[in-house]
Amino acid sequence: MNVSHPEVHPQESSAIHTDGGVANAPPTLRMNEIQGMPGTPGGLALRFSQFVFAVAALCIMGSTSDFPSVSAFCYLVAASGLQCLWSLSLAIVDIYALLVRRRLRNSKIVIFFTIGDGITSTLIFAAACASAGITVLIGNDLNNCDVNHCAQFETATAMAFMSWFAVSPSFLLNFWSLASR
Repeated sequence: MNVSHPEVHPQESSAIHTDGGVANAPPTLRMNEIQGMPGTPGGLALRFSQFVFAVAALCIMGSTSDFPSVSAFCYLVAASGLQCLWSLSLAIVDIYALLVRRRLRNSKIVIFFTIGDGITSTLIFAAACASAGITVLIGNDLNNCDVNHCAQFETATAMAFMSWFAVSPSFLLNFWSLASR
């Protein structure tokens, strides 16, 4: 229901009802969206940070010559690439929504965003954890950092975790907005 309740926003009943009909009815009121939800400036900032960190992880890991030899690093590259595409496409949708001054409240759109954020956040988190495990194995257990690119592996892994930290609020806010309907 899109109308305000009199307990929240008192209105004089004589100003609303005249001659049995509704005349001079106040516009429907809705609570403001929480920053971080789709179609808000906070949502756009989260999408932009997701994109930047995923691109950084992708470029740093892709710049090493020996990442294809480890499947966890290949998985990080694939998950970062998917995160880049997802975040960029939703950032474009957020920019459009901000330009036309519309909030994305359609439940089908929010369900799509929630499922996509859930999938990409799970993939990027799993890839970052797997890459962190291999990086610790190479650096601490095997002591092979002198022949490998440990600093680049660690940096790419950290960027993947930062991308996950930016995706998580988007997923949680979208999921919360679905649950509160």
